[in-house]
Amino acid sequence: MASRYWMVSLPVQNSASALWNRLQEQISKQSFDTPLYRFNIPNLRVGTLDSLLALTDDLFKSNSFVEGVSHKIRRQTEELQRTSGVETTALTVDGIPVDSYLTRFVWDEAKYPTMSPLREIVDTIQTQVAKIEDDLKVRVAEYNNVRGQLNAINRKQSGSLAVRDLSNLVKPEDIITSEHLVTLLAIVPKYSQKDWLSSYETLTTYVVPRSSKKLYEDNEYALYTVTLFGRVADNFRTSARERGFQIHDFEYSPEAQEGRKQDLEKLMQDQENLRSSLLQWCYNSYGEVFSSWMHFCAVRVFAESILRYGLPPSFLACVLAPSVKSEKKVRSILEGLCDAANSTYWKSEDEVGGVAGYGGDADAHPYVSFTINLA
Repeated sequence: MASRYWMVSLPVQNSASALWNRLQEQISKQSFDTPLYRFNIPNLRVGTLDSLLALTDDLFKSNSFVEGVSHKIRRQTEELQRTSGVETTALTVDGIPVDSYLTRFVWDEAKYPTMSPLREIVDTIQTQVAKIEDDLKVRVAEYNNVRGQLNAINRKQSGSLAVRDLSNLVKPEDIITSEHLVTLLAIVPKYSQKDWLSSYETLTTYVVPRSSKKLYEDNEYALYTVTLFGRVADNFRTSARERGFQIHDFEYSPEAQEGRKQDLEKLMQDQENLRSSLLQWCYNSYGEVFSSWMHFCAVRVFAESILRYGLPPSFLACVLAPSVKSEKKVRSILEGLCDAANSTYWKSEDEVGGVAGYGGDADAHPYVSFTINLA
């Protein structure tokens, strides 16, 4: 599947079918590797010249918006597929691959009646796409919120001892609690363990000798227990802090442990449900936005062709996907099929910044041309 297409329209002098045959013939002879498709645009309502000119002022900016939303949804889909490990699924429009939808485009009369003013069609598309973008923001924020909570819990469970949750490192038998005795947890810098073992009994009075036991060690710190009389715990904390040891109170609670476990399981399930729901929403919404975008492109080709070639509408719209090395040759073929006298698009120095710049392409051509990037 090509990821970049040209959408062009050529002025028709006599017969659109004859021009199409000539274009096919020349492409097959001179640039046979360039896919070429006819892009069928219905007879839309032209309106007044003033309304067309006013519309073209907004079309390029509006196209950037609609295209941008389609890319946002595509990128979100790819990220969800990657993080969830699901098989990558090609994006479609109601089951039709997007490249096929573009190259075999059929106008949806039920959704966008051709008798509606062009401005009304464009505004309808923009409103629909803006609503989808707002929905995307809300759904992604909800998903990211749960994912952020899970990441915070994971950091506490797998980070340094200085910041992590210690409850899953301590067993009930590690803690002694009685009327007079209390067990504290000490976080000791990894390379200060000898200092801790030689000094903890003398940091204050009434420390139980040989009561310190190492429970865990990471790259930076070691976790020790120490048992002492509760009435000297404050003095012990102060003395330990002066030696660079972090002291934590700890009360083993099976209920709290179970509660944390259940909260974690619920968050993991919420994340999976939101991810699955968001991914399915992205599949459906991408198709809707892409369809809207192609209808928008059809309006864009139609409006610009009227302004360039005049009335009544007489032009041939088509889609090509030339390779980089074939671009120059294809441009030459397209220009050769244009009657320069019939096209008002040849850009003179006085016309810079006028209609010529509308297509969004850097170069000027004697025909309507703009690029569609699918990725």
